[in-house]
Amino acid sequence: MWTATHTTTVTGLSADRVWHVWTDVNQWHHWQNDIEYARLTGDFTRGNRFTLRPKGGPDVTIELTRVEPGSHFTDVTRFPLARMTDSHDLIERGDALEIRTTLTMEGPLAFLWRKLVGENIARTLPEQTASLIARARNA
Repeated sequence: MWTATHTTTVTGLSADRVWHVWTDVNQWHHWQNDIEYARLTGDFTRGNRFTLRPKGGPDVTIELTRVEPGSHFTDVTRFPLARMTDSHDLIERGDALEIRTTLTMEGPLAFLWRKLVGENIARTLPEQTASLIARARNA
């Protein structure tokens, strides 16, 4: 199993504002430079799926496996003989907000999918989080 985590703490930003940006999946391409689009039909709820197309890549189906409104969601992408779990947390600490994303790759071919997909996503987490924060501040 492989895991990568990125955490940023900010002040002057509410969890509700970040949550609003995170759950507006159809607008992700406005603040995530590495995707062409993301499309969710229906609500941002456990069991629902959305489609995401990375720039230069094929469509990927992602399932929401855990949703705790305002504080956490987890999604899972399945690959042949591996799966990537992406956990997103908003943790309020007084007047500060911790934004944490954790990627986990598991399965017999996790080592391959880590190299093909996981490490690239992990490298973009600092920039992606900064873009999320900017979008939430302007929302």
